[in-house]
Amino acid sequence: MHKLQAPRGTYDVLSDQEEARHALERTAARILSAAGYERIETPAFEDTDLFKRTVGESTDIVQKEMYTFEDGGGRSLTLRPEVTAPIARAYLQHGMHKLPQPVKLWYVSSCFRYERAQAGRYRQLQQVGVEAIGVDDPALDAEVIAVADAGFRALGLTGFRLELTSLGDDTCRPAYRNLLQEFLFSLPLDDATRARAEINPLRVLDDK
Repeated sequence: MHKLQAPRGTYDVLSDQEEARHALERTAARILSAAGYERIETPAFEDTDLFKRTVGESTDIVQKEMYTFEDGGGRSLTLRPEVTAPIARAYLQHGMHKLPQPVKLWYVSSCFRYERAQAGRYRQLQQVGVEAIGVDDPALDAEVIAVADAGFRALGLTGFRLELTSLGDDTCRPAYRNLLQEFLFSLPLDDATRARAEINPLRVLDDK
């Protein structure tokens, strides 16, 4: 008789692990609520076009890793591979742009990605995250980093290091993109990689 098991790349959360998960959520709620973030939950699946338009046609997530299916009405739906796009959709759909800005939201959500299952990497994963929308301010980026650091410390994590990087401002980024494309197009790229370089050259840096 065939022995039924959880699908590859997934896991069960048993009772002895559930309290640790709840403790993590309570810690996240305490830290993030104190920083002015409110909790949001989005559907586990969305219209496929949402991820194609926001995550990007050239990304590995869209090209290789999404769980996409057609429902009974012939609509193309996708299990959420990440949460930023659904939150942006909710922000627009519910008129949050009319609220005092920035709108600061946090979530604990399951995400689904079809990628090679290995230690520490799953096809269904639980993600804690924040989104601060509506204000273009480096101070807000700094706040998000500080909140993450406070959360790690509150959970008792030690030995971690924050590594920060930047692609500059609205003047620097286009110039950097042009230089990167010029360099990439000088290489013997295959057709798929060249097409990716034309759409989003930074994604080529993820290409194995």
